Amino acid sequence: MKTQHATPLRWLTLLGTIVTQFALGSVYTWSLFNDPLADKLHQPVSRVAFAFGLLSLTLALASSVAGRFQDRFGVRNVTLGAGVLLGVGFCLTAYAGNLTMLWISAGLLVGFADGIGYLMTLSNCVKWFPERKGVISACAIGAYGLGSLGFKYINSRLLAQYSLETTFILWGLIAMAMVIAGGLAMWDAPAQRVDKTWAARDFSLAQCMRIPQYWLLALMFLTACMSGLYVIGVAKDIGESLVRLTPAVAANAVTIIAAANLGGRLVLGVLSDRMPRIRVVSLAQVISLFGMALLLFVHLSPSLFFMAIACVAFSFGGTITVYPSLVSDFFGLNNLTKNYGVIYLGFGVGSIIGSIVASLFGGFIVTFQLILVLLVISLVISLTLHQPDEKIRLLLNEATGK
Repeated sequence: MKTQHATPLRWLTLLGTIVTQFALGSVYTWSLFNDPLADKLHQPVSRVAFAFGLLSLTLALASSVAGRFQDRFGVRNVTLGAGVLLGVGFCLTAYAGNLTMLWISAGLLVGFADGIGYLMTLSNCVKWFPERKGVISACAIGAYGLGSLGFKYINSRLLAQYSLETTFILWGLIAMAMVIAGGLAMWDAPAQRVDKTWAARDFSLAQCMRIPQYWLLALMFLTACMSGLYVIGVAKDIGESLVRLTPAVAANAVTIIAAANLGGRLVLGVLSDRMPRIRVVSLAQVISLFGMALLLFVHLSPSLFFMAIACVAFSFGGTITVYPSLVSDFFGLNNLTKNYGVIYLGFGVGSIIGSIVASLFGGFIVTFQLILVLLVISLVISLTLHQPDEKIRLLLNEATGK
């Protein structure tokens, strides 16, 4: 690719990525559909809501293999395919007549399409801007977060005017059109030049998985996702049961979380280009620890409750924004989609661990205590973690027989 063409192509790719991420973020409006689907299928809301848990897990699993699809077919073709599959998944959801069909269409198909498109387009866009990885991550992941807000109003309006089935079909067509339009504007990022110094070397996924730093980063990411996703998922219930808020007041937690989440993505994403990214993650962990300590050790007033969940949401949004660039700092840009993909499995695992712990060991408090311990461990890791050095290379060479 000639240098004179690279600049306009990367800005086109950024625009396409933002449009695509906005559409993919629409899946986080799923809670709007739990009650209507429960009424239609004559099932408890908890079983209907399981579709979103399955979607989150499938999204993470799909993200881990997105790099292989990109290597074979290119970012544009894979994005177009993800857009079509997303539309098909929503349209099939419209006609789901039982829970199994709902879980397959919304949980598996929509989750797979969303996961393939999310991480691949994000990583590809970051590769186009190696000099400002933090800002670009903030733009792309911020668009994903804005998609959940934008489609909240779009889908609410559709539900008010049309049937449930028609709403799913229109949602699918709108999201599919946006992803396809975004995909048509995308180009594969050129391979990054790798100099001969060890610190700048690109690692393959197989090499990463032999390095302790990789798994420590994965543990930190899992902890951030577990804390953020659990608190986000039960914030309204926490407000009602622990703070004795009315349902109407507790519902304000949704808006506060959305604003704090978006703020964390933008603020910490931009900050990560101005200071070491591992220190930005440490800052996010301290903020999350403060919020979790409020939930555990302080008699909560409404204002303190909203402050606590805002801290957790801010930290979660910022962490998932900084992490792609952080992984590239440690292991290089060229294999970022694959290397970050396995770490991103922590998103899916973290989305269910909190709920499992709460159901097995007695609710919010035990889960908060576990999260607090993991956050302390993660903070210690982030404050002591260093990039792979020459000693790691020698160990890798011995392991691979080079």
